[in-house]
Amino acid sequence: MSKFITKCPSCDGFKLHAIKIECSDCLTTFDGKFDIPVLLKLSEENLKFILDFVKCSGSLKEMAKQQGVSYPTLRNRLNELIDEVEILQSNQQMRSKTEILELLEQGKISAKEAAKLLQQL
Repeated sequence: MSKFITKCPSCDGFKLHAIKIECSDCLTTFDGKFDIPVLLKLSEENLKFILDFVKCSGSLKEMAKQQGVSYPTLRNRLNELIDEVEILQSNQQMRSKTEILELLEQGKISAKEAAKLLQQL
């Protein structure tokens, strides 16, 4: 089975929706417009990080030991992942450049987050 597509191969856009879901056991199908969960939009590398984190019971110290890297390295990696998840969640709620700029003006998102969101439009 193929990996779920979360980025348009034609335009590189991220505004994809699932239209049909089918049960492999009974072949029941569900038609509609289904949002793709944020976690599925993460890269394979980020999903692996999350799985490793969970397997280590949320201990970055244990992960660092298992992966042979320093705690600060993993902490920075986690911070980057948190930023990406927040951007993806914000992006799901964005409708236009105007909304992004309004959020920036109101101080609800940083300039860096606004730039990333605008690039994804």
